[in-house]
Amino acid sequence: MHMLTIPASGGEGEGGFWATAAPIIPHPIEFLFSLVVFAGLFWVVAKKVVPRLEQIYAERTAAIEGGMARAEQAQAEAKAALDSYNAQLQDARGEANRIREDARAQGAQIVAEMRTQAQAEASRIVEAAQRQIEAERQSAVTSLRGEVGRLSTDLASRIVGESLQDEVRQKGIVERFLAELESGDIKPERVGGDV
Repeated sequence: MHMLTIPASGGEGEGGFWATAAPIIPHPIEFLFSLVVFAGLFWVVAKKVVPRLEQIYAERTAAIEGGMARAEQAQAEAKAALDSYNAQLQDARGEANRIREDARAQGAQIVAEMRTQAQAEASRIVEAAQRQIEAERQSAVTSLRGEVGRLSTDLASRIVGESLQDEVRQKGIVERFLAELESGDIKPERVGGDV
């Protein structure tokens, strides 16, 4: 094996062995210094930076997964609320239809009751009017009988020439005459002889 020795002073020129013999190979002191600095940086990165990055990564992962979990939970709650809302809306529509049908039935019942009441009232009014007409007819017949009787006795008194003012007799004559007139027993007679 061959040993490499480093002269203390530059015997072969200004740069020495390392400058001329192997320009690509780093000087052992530079190499050692670089190795120590690299080891220090590696230790700082491994002990300080990487754990912090891992912690940030874990926090972000947890935040994202938590956000996704919260989003899924919120979506599930929203779907449950939507289902509940749709069920309530369906119930409300059914209730509205039921109320509408009840209102129609009640309206038809009220119309039927009002129609029955109106017919009953109309019948009552017609009956009352017929009774009133009959009462007025009877009153008119009675009044006319008395008037016809008075006029006929006056006329008969003038024709006969004597007074027929006896009320009892007058009433009997008038009643008999009107009864015969109503029954149709009176036949018209010609006055004044045959022509």
